[in-house]
Amino acid sequence: MREGIHPTYTESTITCACGNVMKTNSVKAEMKVDVCSKCHPYWTGNLRKETTGGRADKFKKKYGIQ
Repeated sequence: MREGIHPTYTESTITCACGNVMKTNSVKAEMKVDVCSKCHPYWTGNLRKETTGGRADKFKKKYGIQ
């Protein structure tokens, strides 16, 4: 590796909007994020799955096919 062209790789702090703080290594010292694994709906189980039907269901409804 050549000297003087690579960024410094240091310990960084990631802060989420929900207040969760994580420590990791990065070239940035501090990062702020909107969602993390503690507050994201997919990881917390609060994800809503809306089943409105696809094209086939729309066709069956339109023509009265059971």
